[in-house]
Amino acid sequence: MATRRDMFHLLRGVASELYGEAEGAQIAEMLLLSKGGITRNELLVEPNKEIVINGLEDIIRELRAWRPVQYIIGTASFDGMDLEAGEGALIPRPETEELVEWIASEVKQDSTIVDVCTGSGCIALALRRRLAKSRVWGIDISAEALSIARRNAQNYAPDVELVEGDALGDFAQLVDRGVDVVVSNPPYIPKSDRVAMRRNVTDYEPSIALFVEDDDPLLFYRSIARTAHTMLNRGGKLYFEIYENFARAMEDMLKAEGYDNIVVREDFRGKQRMICAERR
Repeated sequence: MATRRDMFHLLRGVASELYGEAEGAQIAEMLLLSKGGITRNELLVEPNKEIVINGLEDIIRELRAWRPVQYIIGTASFDGMDLEAGEGALIPRPETEELVEWIASEVKQDSTIVDVCTGSGCIALALRRRLAKSRVWGIDISAEALSIARRNAQNYAPDVELVEGDALGDFAQLVDRGVDVVVSNPPYIPKSDRVAMRRNVTDYEPSIALFVEDDDPLLFYRSIARTAHTMLNRGGKLYFEIYENFARAMEDMLKAEGYDNIVVREDFRGKQRMICAERR
């Protein structure tokens, strides 16, 4: 029977072949803690204790097939929550946590917030938990994503209102008027960039939530900004997670759509990945 240390080294070796040593170690630890039913402290304090992981061969097979570790263990950590992770919704990213932090630091506790392209519900739920008196909607076109979001909401913020709607349509009719904040992490990766991406993303995460046509990469941003302008209170704010190459184009578009006080922020990697604008 293998020890915890042995199992960690085995999983790290498999994961590192695909992701490199540093990320491979993180993936191995996530798998060991989740599938082994232990805490990180238990792993560190008693590394030589024996451990059994049921379905180990299947886990290794899935790893080698590039299946994301969050889908293997069924959860993804986000802003203090362990959210359900399934192939119908994007896996929440650390840079999106930074967007949540930015919004929560700037808006009122009793804000009315609409999260467009909510996916797993990560942004909507995190903001509802951070802003004690807020009212929050999450909108998504995918029924599968909304099912995941609703299960996550039951665990963390049951009063978030999750509704089916199209970011390219008139989603304003789905929520009450008088909105303080519209936020979105919409599809924004040009399809031509797909060839440079890793298989753990392209083979498993929903393409509908990732990719846009090369000839109009701001399609979702423009549509959301235009509809948000009809919903937001005067001085209301629009926040986006953006593709790092689009910051200047986003500023120009938002100005053309009637927004002022536009601010771009970098993420923890130094990439321009967030933007905020106020309704003029």
